[in-house]
Amino acid sequence: MSTSSRLPYLAVSAASGLLFGAGLYISQMVDPLKVLRFLDFGAIPTGGWDPSLAFVIVPAIAVMFAAVRLGRRRAAPAFEVRFHEPAYKKIDAPLVIGSALFGVGWGMSGICPGPAIALIAFWPSNILVFLLALFVGSYAGGLFTNSSHSRRLALAR
Repeated sequence: MSTSSRLPYLAVSAASGLLFGAGLYISQMVDPLKVLRFLDFGAIPTGGWDPSLAFVIVPAIAVMFAAVRLGRRRAAPAFEVRFHEPAYKKIDAPLVIGSALFGVGWGMSGICPGPAIALIAFWPSNILVFLLALFVGSYAGGLFTNSSHSRRLALAR
């Protein structure tokens, strides 16, 4: 990245972070109870299920879908020399197992890692324990699974 494009790149990154953080709070994605009520499909028969977060997810998917489609018409991003697409797209056991563990952790706590970072601003009583466990779990996962870039590429091909 050239020096002349560094400042605009950082400005766009800052604006994106501000929009994302504000969106998390406005949509209540940082409220673990709101998230848990959305994930509790068993409460549908009793009327206790809260589908409102679908109104966050669906527009987000639509906006990202449009952004990717528009971006692919360009030769390169505005502030980078090339697009950074995933190098491999294989659905394998580590992906499925990791996704399941992520889902269980999210379902148990109601805190997703992205919103957890935003929650630091208000320092709820459980955030330190959650973040510490998140880092320990990430480190432990790295001990059990070699997730190096070159190894994953070789397995995906």
